[in-house]
Amino acid sequence: SAKSFLADAGYGEQELDANSALMELDKGLRSGKLGEQCEAVVRFPRLFQKYPFPILINSAFLKLADVFRVGNNFLRLCVLKVTQQSEKHLEKILNVDEFVKRVFSVIHSNDPVARAITLRMLGSMASIIPERKNAHHSIRQSLDSHDNVEVEAAIFAAANFSAQSKDFAIGICNKISEMIQGLATPVDLKLKLIPILQHMHHDASLASSSRQLLQQLVTSYPSTKMVIVTLHTFTLLAASSLVDIPKQIQLLLQYLKNDPRKAVKRLAIQDLKLLANKTPHTWSRENIQALCESALNTPYDSLKMGMLSVLSTLSGTIAIKQYFSSAPGAAATTARSFDLVKLAQECCYHNNRGIAAHGVRILTNISASCQEKDLLPLEQDAVFGLEALLVLCSQDDSPGAQATLKITLTCMVKLVKCRPHLSQSVVESLLAQLHSAQDNARILMCHCLAAIAMQLPVLADGMLGDLMDLYKLIGQSATDKKQELLVSLATVIFVSSQKALSTEIKTVIKQQLENASNGWTAYRIARQASRMGNHDMARELYQSLLTQVASEHFYFWLNSLKEFSHAEQCLTGLQEDNYSSALSCIAEALKSYHKGIASLTAASTPLNPLSFQCGFVKLRIDLLQAFSQLICTCNSLKTSPPPAIATTIAMTSGNELQRCGLTLSLQMKHSMEEFRNLATRYGDLYQSSFDADSATLRNVELQQQSCLLISHAIEALILDPESASFQEYSSNGTAHVESEYERRMMSVFNHVLEEVESLNRKYAPVSYLHTACLCNAVIALLKVPLSFQRYFFQKLQSTSIKLALSPSPRNPAEPIAVQNNQQLALKVEGVVQHGSKPGLFRKIQSVCLNVSSVLQSKSGQDYKIPIDNMTNEMEQRVEPHNDYFSTQFLLNFVILGTHNITVESSVIDSNGIVWKTGPKTTIFVKSLEDPYSQQVRLQQQQGQPPSQQQQQRTAYSRF
Repeated sequence: SAKSFLADAGYGEQELDANSALMELDKGLRSGKLGEQCEAVVRFPRLFQKYPFPILINSAFLKLADVFRVGNNFLRLCVLKVTQQSEKHLEKILNVDEFVKRVFSVIHSNDPVARAITLRMLGSMASIIPERKNAHHSIRQSLDSHDNVEVEAAIFAAANFSAQSKDFAIGICNKISEMIQGLATPVDLKLKLIPILQHMHHDASLASSSRQLLQQLVTSYPSTKMVIVTLHTFTLLAASSLVDIPKQIQLLLQYLKNDPRKAVKRLAIQDLKLLANKTPHTWSRENIQALCESALNTPYDSLKMGMLSVLSTLSGTIAIKQYFSSAPGAAATTARSFDLVKLAQECCYHNNRGIAAHGVRILTNISASCQEKDLLPLEQDAVFGLEALLVLCSQDDSPGAQATLKITLTCMVKLVKCRPHLSQSVVESLLAQLHSAQDNARILMCHCLAAIAMQLPVLADGMLGDLMDLYKLIGQSATDKKQELLVSLATVIFVSSQKALSTEIKTVIKQQLENASNGWTAYRIARQASRMGNHDMARELYQSLLTQVASEHFYFWLNSLKEFSHAEQCLTGLQEDNYSSALSCIAEALKSYHKGIASLTAASTPLNPLSFQCGFVKLRIDLLQAFSQLICTCNSLKTSPPPAIATTIAMTSGNELQRCGLTLSLQMKHSMEEFRNLATRYGDLYQSSFDADSATLRNVELQQQSCLLISHAIEALILDPESASFQEYSSNGTAHVESEYERRMMSVFNHVLEEVESLNRKYAPVSYLHTACLCNAVIALLKVPLSFQRYFFQKLQSTSIKLALSPSPRNPAEPIAVQNNQQLALKVEGVVQHGSKPGLFRKIQSVCLNVSSVLQSKSGQDYKIPIDNMTNEMEQRVEPHNDYFSTQFLLNFVILGTHNITVESSVIDSNGIVWKTGPKTTIFVKSLEDPYSQQVRLQQQQGQPPSQQQQQRTAYSRF
């Protein structure tokens, strides 16, 4: 489940620091009891997770290597498991030679099991020692061993080294092929040796010789097991070497068609699915045609389902367009005469749910991606198929039916998105099924309805009656499913009732919550109300929950949400052209917001600083204040209009701004700068929210755009009407609008721009029409209820960076001493830490490190120094590998005194966008004069030739 922002901070016992933790484990390793030693060994992966920096990992692995060298086989096995678990930390071992030497010494043991464990250990370390010749030699030797355990270990090691080292792969390839073809090798060993060939893709000749060998094996060993292993290795080799994929697809289709064994057919389907996911563009029309024919002819449901799953994967990719466009005589054939379409239509009503789901999915994908005229009848087939499946699965509570229902509903949303004219019938069938469906199915159907209503708000009003009836019907039982259903239904109701909830709906929802729900359900419904902008409902629910929470942090959190909802509720009473009431509404809202932010600050804990929430709310407060200030400024035109000679003054002074009176123009200029500044701050908030979902980011972006819009309007109407251009602000279509909030904001933006454009350069100088236009723009923006998006309440992805600098002082306040004629090599290491769902919204491509130094205090006299050496400003980009990165900077400190070095990290995602995630680390450096220059300077001051003894004394005097 998503981690709530307010997971209470655990103020338990203090954590041990890295060294103490390592000492603790070291004590266990030295213990005389085997049990304690094993326990210490298996606790190492946890230590690596907690302190993932090289200095600790290096010494820990050296200790483990010692245990491996002198311990018994059971301890060695434990060390092997730890090494395999901590594979991503291996590259942080600094003394690789020492580590390998200690492990490798065991390979000369007389015990074959010890040798086998050592081989597996070497195989697990292949990523850091790919070219160690002694390891290569030991593996080749052990492949000839008479001990089965050792040979299996050697095969494991050979596979790992082949994947990492081209030399090893080329050297071992012949040996492996001899063993596979040798009559002396038992079959079960051959089955283990064949998969090594999948790593022989380092160059073209190696790959083709391995393919030839596999081709021979497939024909000369026709037994089921051999064919399965060989074909699968064949596929993996083709997928890695890329050139042979079309050939491989043909080979697999041939086996699928001609081999009578079910197991072989199943494997062929599984491999085709792998290739369909990896390289859909390599599938020709003939390949898809052959697969369709096999599917039409097979009598077995399980095989038919497999083939259909490959086709449904392909139907969502570029392959489907190739299939329809490259058809021979395409003009003559109708859509329904294609085999793929025939197959999909035949399967839509199949008695096996899984097959039907794939059939429907293929039809949906064809309708969505191929917009040609002759494919239009298919969309109707898709809708009928979806409705039939919906009826079938919504009555059934089994997990299989639920999975099929999910596919069906996803297809419905996709179909409605690209073919809006089908939406009416889809929504009607969903509403009709809601009453008779099982609770599990109802929840999923509600999600689907909400998704459709978000895309097409036109449909929403028609749903309300049915939904309210169902809401009243939900029983009094408090099972988890019922609670979930209450939340889903309430969400759809909020989405459907666009403008505001009627009192009748509110009473029904509240009654049901009192009857059958727990506090968590009420909170989730309130959260949805806040997201959809139904703030009055949300406020009442938060108010009712205040007394039901266990900790004061939760109390303050709910209290702040109640205040924010109340504040936003105050703004719904705004009316156009009524500016005095607008000012009092904004003042009322600000009062609640200030109470709320105080409460929100009290809800934050050291582990959960709630920085995004505080930032978002502070910006909202400043935005409301800026709006209020702007309305006051506009009103001041009435109280202090410009003097009658304003135009003359403007012309004589050459200052156009004075046309509308000096006070007004200065205030307007100040107001415009204020809005620009707010837009920049919204941009900063956006950049610092790397983990936010796209809806939240879009919301922040809309706030930023509203600030820019108002600043543009002020400039175009009052400050500089001549040079204002409207080209860059023209509406760029609203095709990709995701939510009702965004839709309403965009329409306000467009309306305001039209108004401003029509008034621009008319009625000069400033008239009441201009100020009224500005005030109405502000009111129109505030009348759209603010949406508090998901990231405000929960964090689904969590990413943080931990930096370590060396050299680092023992005490943070203490400076590091450096001589001013030397450079400081600053090493920056970092670790990327993830939550439970890494890379859910965006992934880290590289980390940008910025190092700057500032002189804090000078010591001694001023000397003339070239200006280049005054400061250090450097930037480097590093790509993290296995969530670890390190780099070095060379810094100059020519000026004597204390310098403050700041290292700041930001993140670049896979789209190249920079995110200011932090952290920022600071250290102090004290630049000292080197002994020789100090001595020369002293002698120059005293004006005497340097004597030997004097020189000696001065050199030592500073130590």
